[in-house]
Order: sequence, then structure tokens, then C-alpha cells
Amino acid sequence: MTGAPVIIEVASNGLTRAAHNPAVPVGPAALAADARACLDVGASIVHTHAADPTAGAGALAAEYAACYEAVLAHEPAAICYPTTAVAGTVADRYAHVGMLASQRLIRAAFVDPGSVNLGGTGPDGLPPPLEFVYTNTFADIRYAFDLAARHRLGPSVAVFEPGFLQVTLAYRQAQALPPGTLVKLYLAAGGYLTPGRALWGAPPIPEALALYLAMLAGTGLPWALAVVGGSLFDHPGLIEAALAAGGHLRVGLEDWPDGPANPEQVRRAAEWAARAGRPVATPAEAARILGLPD
Repeated sequence: MTGAPVIIEVASNGLTRAAHNPAVPVGPAALAADARACLDVGASIVHTHAADPTAGAGALAAEYAACYEAVLAHEPAAICYPTTAVAGTVADRYAHVGMLASQRLIRAAFVDPGSVNLGGTGPDGLPPPLEFVYTNTFADIRYAFDLAARHRLGPSVAVFEPGFLQVTLAYRQAQALPPGTLVKLYLAAGGYLTPGRALWGAPPIPEALALYLAMLAGTGLPWALAVVGGSLFDHPGLIEAALAAGGHLRVGLEDWPDGPANPEQVRRAAEWAARAGRPVATPAEAARILGLPD
């Protein structure tokens, strides 16, 4: 293989519950064991959710630490990062991130640079009567990028809508984008927060990927393709296009709640990389590709 290495991120659990899919790991020990198995077959980035996102910062940090300490004991170069807390202010939502960074357990931080109505159609085919909007104000976004820079964490940027990428590119243009940024292009195959046809984002079609790649042209920003609410592997043309364009891949039971166990998803992503003539990146290689601070 002569192509550039492919970074594989595994999103281990997200909102997927064991009652829906028994393959999802539950609790720090199971998440750590699952992550170790994923690292062994090609993952370099591990993203997990805590069981109760409303727990206080100290409890969240302790729960994530129990998982990440076990992961790093297996692979010290693994790139781990958590998700948001469900709390009042942006400082509250990120408090556990700073704690984990201070313990040197994470090398990345989530940054969601925009707001979106996450959900799918209801039984009647219409948008459901949800009151929730996933909201990140411009002030929140600045806080997130500043926190990542302060703790020398690589921003893991979720792009749910084109506007999210517009904001990210504005930070790059202003030379304010922290080093180590990885842009994740999320294409919507399902509702995510609710079942049904996706009512957010762009569908998993070649034209959607082409739009994002046109926006990214000339930036040199590392990016990864993800399909949320369905299977990335149901869209082989998209995988091939992404790998041919130098992209990376994100898989896992967070994004594909009905899928097989995470190690199997990582293994399949690695097989696609091999078919494209690109090896999978080790965690150390992923850090170099992203330019993560030491």
C-alpha cells in the first residue's frame, strides 16, 4: 500500500442503549474493553458517552477517566475524547473536559460549531412535536475552541450542516483554529435523536460529499466521513470517493445503532482502506497526521 494512512475513529456508544442493540458496551469497563478491541483492528480515535450526561462534572470526569485509563494502559498513544455534559452554561458542559485534559487522559475535545434540530419524522411522517434544539451559540463555539487551545487538545469538529463548516472555516481564515483539528462530515441517514427519515443535514449521496469537499478545497484540513442514523457501509460509492479524496472514516454504534459490534465495524472500515490502497493509521501516526500538540 502506498497511499496516505487512514484514520479510523470509533464512536462507541452515543445514545444507543443495550435494550436496542445488545452489542453496545455499557459502563467504563465494557467501553474500555471494546475500545481496546477496536484499537487492535485499526482504530486510532475513541469517542465515548457517559451513562448519565446530567451527572456533575466530577462524576463525569471520574467515569470517563475509568475508561480512558484502561484504554491508555493498553495503547498509550490512543486518542480519546468524551462528549458534552447536559448542563446549564457552556462552562458547565465542558468542565469535565478540562479535568480530563489536566489528567492527560484525552488529546481531543468535541466542538460542535452550530445549532441544529436533530430528529426524524414521526409515525405520521411529519416532524415530531419536540421542543429540543441542539444549540451552540457563537459565544459557546468560541469557548469550545478556546478551551481546546488552552488545554492543547485537537478540536474534533462535528459538521451536521454546511453552516457548521462555514464557522470552522472562519476560524481557520482568522488563523484561530487550534492545531490538531479533525473535521467530521456527518451525512444523515436517520433522525439520530428520534427514528424516522432524517430531518437534518445532508443525505448520504455523492453530491453532499462533493459540496463539503468543495468548501474544504485548498484548506488542507483533515476530514473524516460519517453516516449517522444508518450504515456507512450501505454507501460504498461514498466510501470510495472519500478515500480517493484523502479522507478518513468514522464508524461505531453511536452512528449506526443497528449495526454489528464496534470492532467489526472498525475491521470493515480497515478493509475498505486496504482496497483503496491506503493503510490504517496507528494512533501515533494519526496524531502526526492531525498535528496534535504533544
